[in-house]
Amino acid sequence: MELHDLLEALDAGTTITGDSPLHRVMHEVSQEALRITGELNGGYHDPARVRELLSQLTGKDVDESVTVFPPFSADFGKNITLGRRVFINSGCRFQDQGGVFVGDDCLIGHNVVFATLNHDLDPSRRADMHPSRIVVGRNVWLGANVTVPPGVTIGDNAVVGAASVVTKDVPENAIAVGSPARVVRVLTDQVTG
Repeated sequence: MELHDLLEALDAGTTITGDSPLHRVMHEVSQEALRITGELNGGYHDPARVRELLSQLTGKDVDESVTVFPPFSADFGKNITLGRRVFINSGCRFQDQGGVFVGDDCLIGHNVVFATLNHDLDPSRRADMHPSRIVVGRNVWLGANVTVPPGVTIGDNAVVGAASVVTKDVPENAIAVGSPARVVRVLTDQVTG
């Protein structure tokens, strides 16, 4: 088993069983992610070097318009996709095995957590992992300390208030707050146009 086999399984939402060959590949890739994020967070780097390290982490070119303020952590890295003109503030954590897609023009506040894996509820299968993709549309603003669990989609132009836990999809142009987050307002065309 290799990385492309694992990514194919993760993107299909296939359960990764504990101690399986795919599980072992996941842990090998995680060691590389820890090495790269260790370098990223180990001292000052200019913005170009930060993007270079992010490109190594993700295995994809990161657009020159992307800005990340370290510290930044990812425990896998290879299933992160960042759009153009994305800003990620310090302290964010990406558990990206299931996939984290961030659209163009997004603002990700301090200490946001993306978690794309659930463990099995059955104690005898607790090491099994169930991946599910997180999708953040374009022009989304996530406030500080937002947590996004597996399988959530946040629509274009949405705003999620600080410290919210987004357990369900957030529609386009919505403002959602709380734990669990709920829609409290919809932005008008005048505001979003």
